[in-house]
Amino acid sequence: MTPLPAAADLLASAHVVALPMRVRFRGVDVREAVVFEGPCGWGEFAPFAEYPDDEAARWLAGGIEAAYAGWPAAVRDTVPVNATVPAVPADRVADVLARFDGCTTAKVKVAERGQSVDDDVDRVAAVRDVMGPSARIRVDANGGWSETGAVEALARLAAYDLEYAEQPCATVEELASLRIALARNGINVLVAADESIRKAEDPVRVARLGAADLVVVKAAPLGGVRAALEVVDACGLPAVVSSALDTSVGIAAGIALAAALPELDHACGLGTVSLFERDLAVDPLRPVAGRLATAHPVPDATALDELAAAPDRQHWWRDRLARCLDLLTEGVPR
Repeated sequence: MTPLPAAADLLASAHVVALPMRVRFRGVDVREAVVFEGPCGWGEFAPFAEYPDDEAARWLAGGIEAAYAGWPAAVRDTVPVNATVPAVPADRVADVLARFDGCTTAKVKVAERGQSVDDDVDRVAAVRDVMGPSARIRVDANGGWSETGAVEALARLAAYDLEYAEQPCATVEELASLRIALARNGINVLVAADESIRKAEDPVRVARLGAADLVVVKAAPLGGVRAALEVVDACGLPAVVSSALDTSVGIAAGIALAAALPELDHACGLGTVSLFERDLAVDPLRPVAGRLATAHPVPDATALDELAAAPDRQHWWRDRLARCLDLLTEGVPR
């Protein structure tokens, strides 16, 4: 377990930033985050605003691990990454993909509120058209479909040779039932679990109930790189590492996780810095030739100043960080 810093020390080096998005993503136009420096480098605390403190505390544990303990040894120096396509109209797909240098896998957002399956099909078709027949395409519904809706949507989307569907339904029970329904209907699409891993009190339940073919793991929501590695080991399923719309500081933890996995057979969702208008790092972690190298990004002092959040948001985030540190000190599981 990583020793916890004093609140005064953590807050003394903390910077609250607000990064404008190129495209609205996950309902977010501006991504807010806290970054702070420790003896091992920089860490990030950026749970989404709606998350309660007990859940957000795990994100803080991950940031503290990065800044105060460092990460496990890597078994590879670079990791493959996928392009990420938000729920944009089909005619904007090519522009989005152009920001992901050399990526041969794309994750496409589907089941967006206010959109239809027709919109999803058009978007995925455009991705296949731009990337060609050899590219891998995965879709991410963020739990937005019912089981029936998922069967109907995936029956249509399967025509584009999907690598897998990420969190097509919200609950573990629905995922388990969906896998059976897909097989019965001859729909050859694998199921990956994301929210059912990172937001669950018992992430291994996915594996016990046979609810997924793969697990998607994110360093910050699971409490850090070491905690995420333990989850992967306990689940015993192939793992895909993804981001939580992190700055380069947070992405570095995801790369460290992917670099430390014993096996890595899938491109990782760690290229999302390309979705920001501007990042805070001196050398932003954007994919080159479809890969990212292990790194310890250092924020640029000018960027920290120019991207600083408004005073009321500074206060909100610093209070939240202090509350979450108190929870960790009291022994909330990490």
